[in-house]
Amino acid sequence: MTTHVETEIASQPDCWRRAAETAAERAGLLPRTGERIAVVGCGTSYFIARAYAALRESLGEGETDAFPASDPTPLGRGYDRIVALTRSGTTTEVAGLLARAAGRIPTLALTGVPDSPAGHHADTVLDLGFADERSVVQTRFATTALQLLRAGLGVDLEASVGDAELALYEPLPAAWERHGQFTFLGTGWTVGLADEAALKLREAARAWSESYPAMEYRHGPISISDPDSLVWCLGPVPPGLADEVNATGAQFVADAVDPVAALVRAQRLAVALARRRGLNPDRPRNLTRSVILAGAR
Repeated sequence: MTTHVETEIASQPDCWRRAAETAAERAGLLPRTGERIAVVGCGTSYFIARAYAALRESLGEGETDAFPASDPTPLGRGYDRIVALTRSGTTTEVAGLLARAAGRIPTLALTGVPDSPAGHHADTVLDLGFADERSVVQTRFATTALQLLRAGLGVDLEASVGDAELALYEPLPAAWERHGQFTFLGTGWTVGLADEAALKLREAARAWSESYPAMEYRHGPISISDPDSLVWCLGPVPPGLADEVNATGAQFVADAVDPVAALVRAQRLAVALARRRGLNPDRPRNLTRSVILAGAR
Protein backbone atom coordinates (compact mmCIF):
# COMPACT_ATOMS: atom_id res chain seq x y z
CA MET A 1 0.00 0.00 0.00
CA THR A 2 1.28 3.45 -0.90
CA THR A 3 1.83 5.61 2.17
CA HIS A 4 0.87 9.27 2.47
CA VAL A 5 4.51 10.29 2.53
CA GLU A 6 5.23 8.47 -0.74
CA THR A 7 2.34 10.28 -2.42
CA GLU A 8 3.54 13.59 -1.02
CA ILE A 9 7.14 13.01 -2.12
CA ALA A 10 5.94 12.22 -5.65
CA SER A 11 3.88 15.42 -5.84
CA GLN A 12 6.79 17.78 -5.26
CA PRO A 13 7.51 18.80 -8.88
CA ASP A 14 3.90 19.96 -9.28
CA CYS A 15 4.01 21.76 -5.93
CA TRP A 16 7.21 23.54 -6.94
CA ARG A 17 5.67 24.74 -10.18
CA ARG A 18 2.81 26.19 -8.19
CA ALA A 19 5.30 27.72 -5.75
CA ALA A 20 6.96 29.57 -8.63
CA GLU A 21 3.57 30.88 -9.74
CA THR A 22 2.70 31.94 -6.19
CA ALA A 23 6.02 33.72 -5.78
CA ALA A 24 5.33 35.72 -8.94
CA GLU A 25 1.76 36.51 -7.95
CA ARG A 26 2.57 37.46 -4.34
CA ALA A 27 6.01 38.97 -4.88
CA GLY A 28 5.09 42.04 -2.88
CA LEU A 29 4.71 39.96 0.26
CA LEU A 30 8.17 38.39 0.12
CA PRO A 31 11.34 39.85 1.69
CA ARG A 32 12.71 42.77 -0.29
CA THR A 33 16.33 43.32 -1.24
CA GLY A 34 18.12 45.00 1.65
CA GLU A 35 15.65 43.99 4.34
CA ARG A 36 17.26 42.63 7.49
CA ILE A 37 15.24 39.55 8.35
CA ALA A 38 15.08 36.64 10.76
CA VAL A 39 13.66 33.32 9.60
CA VAL A 40 12.24 30.98 12.24
CA GLY A 41 10.83 27.49 12.43
CA CYS A 42 10.96 24.24 14.36
CA GLY A 43 12.41 20.90 13.31
CA THR A 44 12.30 20.54 9.53
CA SER A 45 11.13 24.15 9.16
CA TYR A 46 14.17 25.37 11.10
CA PHE A 47 16.53 23.49 8.77
CA ILE A 48 14.74 24.99 5.76
CA ALA A 49 15.01 28.42 7.41
CA ARG A 50 18.75 27.94 7.72
CA ALA A 51 19.07 26.96 4.07
CA TYR A 52 17.11 30.02 2.93
CA ALA A 53 18.99 32.39 5.24
CA ALA A 54 22.38 31.25 3.93
CA LEU A 55 21.22 31.39 0.32
CA ARG A 56 19.70 34.87 0.65
CA GLU A 57 22.89 36.27 2.16
CA SER A 58 25.09 34.55 -0.43
CA LEU A 59 23.07 36.25 -3.20
CA GLY A 60 23.59 39.66 -1.61
CA GLU A 61 19.89 40.15 -0.86
CA GLY A 62 20.34 41.29 2.71
CA GLU A 63 21.38 40.21 6.19
CA THR A 64 19.45 37.06 7.05
CA ASP A 65 19.59 34.98 10.22
CA ALA A 66 17.81 31.76 11.12
CA PHE A 67 16.65 30.75 14.59
CA PRO A 68 14.64 27.99 16.20
CA ALA A 69 11.28 29.54 17.02
CA SER A 70 11.94 28.74 20.69
CA ASP A 71 14.79 31.31 20.67
CA PRO A 72 13.55 34.82 21.62
CA THR A 73 16.62 36.52 20.08
CA PRO A 74 14.82 37.83 16.96
CA LEU A 75 12.54 39.95 19.15
CA GLY A 76 15.44 42.02 20.46
CA ARG A 77 17.63 42.56 17.42
CA GLY A 78 15.74 45.15 15.42
CA TYR A 79 15.00 43.06 12.37
CA ASP A 80 12.92 44.60 9.61
CA ARG A 81 10.82 41.47 9.46
CA ILE A 82 10.41 37.99 10.90
CA VAL A 83 9.54 35.20 8.47
CA ALA A 84 8.03 32.09 10.07
CA LEU A 85 7.77 28.67 8.44
CA THR A 86 5.09 26.43 9.93
CA ARG A 87 3.22 23.63 8.17
CA SER A 88 0.35 23.31 10.64
CA GLY A 89 0.39 26.83 12.08
CA THR A 90 -0.22 25.31 15.51
CA THR A 91 3.34 24.71 16.74
CA THR A 92 3.51 26.37 20.14
CA GLU A 93 6.90 28.02 19.74
CA VAL A 94 6.10 29.54 16.34
CA ALA A 95 2.67 30.85 17.34
CA GLY A 96 4.10 32.24 20.57
CA LEU A 97 6.94 34.09 18.86
CA LEU A 98 4.58 35.63 16.31
CA ALA A 99 2.23 36.72 19.11
CA ARG A 100 5.08 38.39 21.00
CA ALA A 101 6.27 40.13 17.83
CA ALA A 102 2.84 41.69 17.18
CA GLY A 103 3.08 45.47 17.13
CA ARG A 104 6.87 45.34 17.42
CA ILE A 105 8.23 43.69 14.26
CA PRO A 106 6.39 42.98 10.99
CA THR A 107 5.86 39.26 10.46
CA LEU A 108 5.20 36.94 7.53
CA ALA A 109 4.05 33.32 7.97
CA LEU A 110 4.30 30.63 5.31
CA THR A 111 1.86 27.94 6.39
CA GLY A 112 -0.30 25.15 5.11
CA VAL A 113 -3.14 26.21 7.41
CA PRO A 114 -3.79 29.98 7.34
CA ASP A 115 -6.75 29.63 9.74
CA SER A 116 -4.44 28.68 12.61
CA PRO A 117 -2.81 30.38 15.61
CA ALA A 118 0.26 31.30 13.58
CA GLY A 119 -1.91 32.58 10.75
CA HIS A 120 -3.92 34.72 13.14
CA HIS A 121 -0.85 36.23 14.84
CA ALA A 122 1.14 37.01 11.67
CA ASP A 123 0.77 40.36 9.94
CA THR A 124 0.91 38.67 6.54
CA VAL A 125 0.22 35.07 5.53
CA LEU A 126 1.26 33.14 2.45
CA ASP A 127 -1.13 30.22 2.02
CA LEU A 128 0.69 27.01 1.03
CA GLY A 129 -2.31 24.81 1.65
CA PHE A 130 -1.73 23.13 -1.70
CA ALA A 131 1.46 21.64 -0.21
CA ASP A 132 -0.01 20.61 3.16
CA GLU A 133 0.46 16.97 4.15
CA ARG A 134 -1.27 14.06 5.86
CA SER A 135 1.93 12.31 6.91
CA VAL A 136 3.61 13.30 10.16
CA VAL A 137 6.92 13.35 8.29
CA GLN A 138 7.38 16.62 6.41
CA THR A 139 8.49 16.48 2.79
CA ARG A 140 6.63 18.54 0.21
CA PHE A 141 5.60 21.41 2.48
CA ALA A 142 9.19 22.09 3.49
CA THR A 143 10.63 21.91 -0.01
CA THR A 144 7.76 23.94 -1.48
CA ALA A 145 8.28 26.72 1.07
CA LEU A 146 11.98 26.80 0.24
CA GLN A 147 11.34 26.78 -3.50
CA LEU A 148 8.87 29.64 -3.18
CA LEU A 149 11.44 31.64 -1.24
CA ARG A 150 14.14 30.75 -3.79
CA ALA A 151 11.86 31.97 -6.58
CA GLY A 152 11.43 35.18 -4.60
CA LEU A 153 15.21 35.58 -4.77
CA GLY A 154 15.09 35.38 -8.54
CA VAL A 155 16.05 31.71 -8.85
CA ASP A 156 14.50 30.04 -11.91
CA LEU A 157 12.99 26.79 -10.64
CA GLU A 158 12.62 25.10 -14.02
CA ALA A 159 15.87 23.12 -13.80
CA SER A 160 15.16 22.18 -10.19
CA VAL A 161 11.73 20.83 -11.14
CA GLY A 162 13.24 18.78 -13.95
CA ASP A 163 15.89 17.38 -11.61
CA ALA A 164 13.20 16.42 -9.08
CA GLU A 165 11.29 14.55 -11.76
CA LEU A 166 14.50 12.68 -12.56
CA ALA A 167 15.10 11.97 -8.87
CA LEU A 168 11.63 10.45 -8.64
CA TYR A 169 12.00 8.39 -11.83
CA GLU A 170 15.44 6.88 -11.37
CA PRO A 171 15.58 3.75 -9.17
CA LEU A 172 17.59 4.11 -5.99
CA PRO A 173 20.72 1.93 -5.97
CA ALA A 174 19.88 -1.19 -3.94
CA ALA A 175 23.26 -1.00 -2.18
CA TRP A 176 22.26 2.22 -0.43
CA GLU A 177 19.65 0.45 1.68
CA ARG A 178 22.20 -2.06 2.97
CA HIS A 179 24.23 0.56 4.80
CA GLY A 180 23.80 0.94 8.55
CA GLN A 181 25.16 4.46 9.00
CA PHE A 182 24.46 7.59 6.93
CA THR A 183 26.25 10.93 6.91
CA PHE A 184 24.96 13.93 4.93
CA LEU A 185 27.22 16.86 4.10
CA GLY A 186 26.54 20.31 2.68
CA THR A 187 28.30 23.55 1.82
CA GLY A 188 26.87 27.04 2.24
CA TRP A 189 23.10 26.98 1.99
CA THR A 190 23.00 23.22 1.48
CA VAL A 191 24.16 22.54 5.05
CA GLY A 192 20.54 23.03 6.12
CA LEU A 193 19.47 20.53 3.47
CA ALA A 194 22.01 18.01 4.77
CA ASP A 195 20.54 18.42 8.26
CA GLU A 196 17.07 17.87 6.86
CA ALA A 197 18.11 14.77 4.90
CA ALA A 198 19.58 13.21 8.03
CA LEU A 199 16.43 14.05 9.98
CA LYS A 200 14.25 12.30 7.39
CA LEU A 201 16.19 9.05 7.84
CA ARG A 202 15.94 9.30 11.62
CA GLU A 203 12.21 10.06 11.60
CA ALA A 204 10.99 7.64 8.96
CA ALA A 205 13.43 4.75 9.39
CA ARG A 206 15.05 5.21 12.83
CA ALA A 207 18.36 5.14 10.98
CA TRP A 208 21.72 6.19 12.40
CA SER A 209 22.21 9.40 10.46
CA GLU A 210 24.33 12.47 11.01
CA SER A 211 24.98 15.74 9.16
CA TYR A 212 27.78 18.27 9.01
CA PRO A 213 29.20 21.14 6.97
CA ALA A 214 31.38 19.34 4.44
CA MET A 215 34.60 21.02 5.55
CA GLU A 216 33.93 20.10 9.19
CA TYR A 217 33.42 16.41 8.43
CA ARG A 218 37.19 15.86 8.36
CA HIS A 219 37.58 17.42 11.80
CA GLY A 220 36.39 14.41 13.78
CA PRO A 221 33.18 12.98 12.26
CA ILE A 222 35.10 11.11 9.58
CA SER A 223 36.27 8.79 12.35
CA ILE A 224 32.93 6.94 12.35
CA SER A 225 32.98 6.23 8.61
CA ASP A 226 33.69 2.68 7.51
CA PRO A 227 32.41 0.19 4.90
CA ASP A 228 28.99 0.26 6.61
CA SER A 229 28.66 4.00 5.96
CA LEU A 230 27.14 6.00 3.13
CA VAL A 231 28.44 9.57 2.94
CA TRP A 232 26.30 11.83 0.75
CA CYS A 233 27.26 15.38 -0.20
CA LEU A 234 24.43 17.69 -1.28
CA GLY A 235 25.76 20.49 -3.43
CA PRO A 236 29.38 21.26 -4.39
CA VAL A 237 31.99 18.75 -3.23
CA PRO A 238 35.14 20.26 -1.68
CA PRO A 239 38.37 19.14 -3.39
CA GLY A 240 39.82 15.94 -1.98
CA LEU A 241 36.72 15.02 0.04
CA ALA A 242 35.66 12.07 -2.10
CA ASP A 243 39.12 10.52 -1.89
CA GLU A 244 39.21 10.87 1.89
CA VAL A 245 35.76 9.27 2.24
CA ASN A 246 36.68 6.42 -0.08
CA ALA A 247 39.82 5.78 1.96
CA THR A 248 37.63 4.92 4.96
CA GLY A 249 35.83 2.23 2.96
CA ALA A 250 32.57 4.20 3.02
CA GLN A 251 30.46 4.72 -0.09
CA PHE A 252 30.59 8.32 -1.30
CA VAL A 253 27.60 9.85 -3.11
CA ALA A 254 27.44 13.25 -4.80
CA ASP A 255 24.53 14.50 -6.88
CA ALA A 256 24.91 16.58 -10.01
CA VAL A 257 21.28 17.68 -9.66
CA ASP A 258 19.86 20.74 -7.91
CA PRO A 259 20.39 20.32 -4.15
CA VAL A 260 16.66 20.49 -3.34
CA ALA A 261 16.06 17.74 -5.90
CA ALA A 262 18.83 15.75 -4.23
CA LEU A 263 16.85 16.07 -1.00
CA VAL A 264 13.96 14.35 -2.79
CA ARG A 265 16.22 11.35 -3.36
CA ALA A 266 17.13 11.35 0.33
CA GLN A 267 13.43 11.37 1.20
CA ARG A 268 12.95 8.33 -1.03
CA LEU A 269 15.86 6.60 0.68
CA ALA A 270 14.23 7.24 4.07
CA VAL A 271 11.02 5.55 2.90
CA ALA A 272 12.92 2.63 1.36
CA LEU A 273 14.83 2.09 4.60
CA ALA A 274 11.60 2.23 6.61
CA ARG A 275 10.03 -0.44 4.44
CA ARG A 276 13.15 -2.59 4.66
CA ARG A 277 12.93 -2.38 8.46
CA GLY A 278 9.20 -3.09 8.60
CA LEU A 279 8.28 0.45 9.73
CA ASN A 280 5.43 2.72 8.67
CA PRO A 281 7.10 5.96 7.52
CA ASP A 282 3.85 7.88 8.07
CA ARG A 283 3.98 7.15 11.79
CA PRO A 284 7.43 7.93 13.21
CA ARG A 285 7.95 6.89 16.80
CA ASN A 286 7.26 9.54 19.46
CA LEU A 287 6.27 12.21 16.92
CA THR A 288 3.07 14.06 16.04
CA ARG A 289 2.16 16.37 13.17
CA SER A 290 2.55 19.44 15.38
CA VAL A 291 4.23 19.99 18.74
CA ILE A 292 1.76 21.73 21.04
CA LEU A 293 3.17 22.32 24.51
CA ALA A 294 0.76 22.10 27.42
CA GLY A 295 0.71 25.18 29.59
CA ALA A 296 2.99 27.19 27.28
CA ARG A 297 2.43 30.93 27.13
